[in-house]
Amino acid sequence: MAPPAPLLAVRGSQGLYLVEGPPRFTESTAFQRDSGKNCKAVAFSKDGSLFAWCNGEKVNIANVTSAELLRSFDLPKAVCLEFSPKNNVLATWQPYAPAKDGTAGVPNLQLHDVKTGKCLKSFIQKKMQNWCPCWADDESLCARNVNNEVHFFENNDFNTIANKLHLQKVNDFVLSPGAQPTKVAVYVPGSKGAPSFVRLYQYPNFGGPQSALANKSFFKADKVTMLWNKKACEIVQRICSSCMGITVSLLLATAVLVIASTEVDKTGASYYGEQTLHYIAANGESAVVQLPKNGPIYDVVWNPNSDEFCAVYGFMPAKATVFNLKCDPVFDFGTGPRNAAYYSPHGHILVLAGFGNLRGQMEVWDVKNYKLISKPVASDSTYFAWCPDGEHIVTATCAPRLRVSNGYKIWHYTGSLLHHYEVPSNEEMWQVFWQPFLDGVFPAKAVKYQAVPSELPSAEPKPAQAYRPPALRNKPVTSSKLHEDEPPQNMKPQSGSSDKPLSKTALKNQRKHEAKKAAKQEAKAEANQDSTQSSAPQSAPRSAAPAVASGDPEVDKKIRNLKKKLKAIEQLKEQAAAGKQLEKNQLEKIQKETALLQELEDLELGL
Repeated sequence: MAPPAPLLAVRGSQGLYLVEGPPRFTESTAFQRDSGKNCKAVAFSKDGSLFAWCNGEKVNIANVTSAELLRSFDLPKAVCLEFSPKNNVLATWQPYAPAKDGTAGVPNLQLHDVKTGKCLKSFIQKKMQNWCPCWADDESLCARNVNNEVHFFENNDFNTIANKLHLQKVNDFVLSPGAQPTKVAVYVPGSKGAPSFVRLYQYPNFGGPQSALANKSFFKADKVTMLWNKKACEIVQRICSSCMGITVSLLLATAVLVIASTEVDKTGASYYGEQTLHYIAANGESAVVQLPKNGPIYDVVWNPNSDEFCAVYGFMPAKATVFNLKCDPVFDFGTGPRNAAYYSPHGHILVLAGFGNLRGQMEVWDVKNYKLISKPVASDSTYFAWCPDGEHIVTATCAPRLRVSNGYKIWHYTGSLLHHYEVPSNEEMWQVFWQPFLDGVFPAKAVKYQAVPSELPSAEPKPAQAYRPPALRNKPVTSSKLHEDEPPQNMKPQSGSSDKPLSKTALKNQRKHEAKKAAKQEAKAEANQDSTQSSAPQSAPRSAAPAVASGDPEVDKKIRNLKKKLKAIEQLKEQAAAGKQLEKNQLEKIQKETALLQELEDLELGL
């Protein structure tokens, strides 16, 4: 049975509706459009089977396949919605408002049982940042940050705090994805000269610093972003002593990437502050990822296979590099106008893109062979997302980031534009996103390099010509570049070679050594040229005499020194003939030429 076509949810001033994905691109007739202009929040469940939205009156939950309305909650001010991983709980958040008498207001974070509609628990959550509780993938664990503590709840029992992780001024935490046991990455900002740090724990072992799986401290950090991987590990289960066992593949989090950022770069080199990238493994190993180019870190993403990650960094034109789990560079994509990276759901294709204040240029790469597939351009895009089928992508221009030319485009990764929708000029589009699916629903397909057929014309914009003053318009165009683009480079050691890619310091030393070697060769060539010139006819009378040893080392030494002085005088005379102004001491040397020649002749005649 063929997998279903993913739906695309569209929210804007025209209401909320679902669009059928490729190849149809038509509005879904099963889901009735909600035409209200007050739709502030929408969410799919993790498996894509449920769809929730708030239309300014109620929060509704519907079955995506049948479009049947399952539940409604009287929460007209809800602006954030989130399903738990197994669709058992719907979390909603409304802006917090204190009571008029100054006392605590009504709890604004509600957790609802999706099956019964019952409110399981209400909390006061003042800030919108990190408002949603974090669940483990099997919902056996749920956690939220409360006043320097991380509270843990088990099996969706929110009336009992099963465990607590207490750290002074804990700022953020992230639960690991995948199978049990669950790990927790916790960030504590530095204060009073003490460094910031990120620690990894395994639930429920929180008994002191020694219980931490790993610890990484750093000074330059006002905030951090923590990204867990999800690596497939094979575990052999023994059923009985006589059997061979059964191999079970489980997805376990093995490492976390930490992007540490400062709001201000004290050196003044960057407007975006200063960023560093750290790697922390659950086995206790940690490292600073060495980035060859200075500048901001725009984006870091794990490949879904969790064996490698891609970083986009450096002053424009930015570099993009793939690293392995040893933090060694695997492939360098060179430089280009880019600030984001997106792996396909199957991890076999990587898109490097430049959105925001860049032109929207995209580079689509085959990650296995590191071969460029296509280079489409999505101008003025504010949003990018892969379709769960791993073949299509959507780019969109949304308000309030841009209030003109709102709309979305659906592409094939080979560069073909398959569908383009633009909202009327008096309307706005606020959000678009794909219906998610569980891993394995869409099988991975072989990578194509030939553009798929499309009924729409090519979306490549005409290159804008640079302004030329009237005085230069009838003259030949001279091209100039501010930066020379660096080409892509495979950083893997060649087969049969055990050499690792050179580090940043080693590369710098290698370049210095090569520069010194080149300078020596150049100096040697000049010396050879000078000796050739000195043997020219004009100097023949002095150099024609064969070098005959006298048998007296002192006399031979004097002869050699006299010849050196005469050679230097000859070079000074050539410089004077070329029009160079000589110094007083240089002119005095030239005046001594006759005396030196006479002395040399006397020594040679005495042989």
